[in-house]
Amino acid sequence: MGCERIRDVLPEIVDAVERSGHQVVWQCDPMHGNTRSSGNGYKTRHFDHILDEVVGFFEVHRGLGTHPGGLHIELTGDEVTECLGGAQGIQDADLPDRYETACDPRLNTQQSIELAFIVAELLQAAAVASSVGVGVA
Repeated sequence: MGCERIRDVLPEIVDAVERSGHQVVWQCDPMHGNTRSSGNGYKTRHFDHILDEVVGFFEVHRGLGTHPGGLHIELTGDEVTECLGGAQGIQDADLPDRYETACDPRLNTQQSIELAFIVAELLQAAAVASSVGVGVA
């Protein structure tokens, strides 16, 4: 869906599905909607865009009282330079250093751990809010 659209488009979709009575597992794929071509021609994604879509996914579900059920993340335990940003500050010029994917750019080890900690904080905030009756699922 992409970080630019998730907060505007997803609520209407969730609402329509909820009204239909269908039971679904809501999953976010913040990788594919945020793929871009870098200034030096590499297929890449920016960590900040991936993170923004994940946060938006949680915000939408929190606002609607529905449950964010899963994430699809492309990642590797290798120290690749395929996705921009993150705490390492990977930039366009760094992409050729360890660009190893044959298909889709993946988060590297540090970017993956960074995202995992942020998702854990989002889940913890949802659990705390739910336990005090704020209406977060």
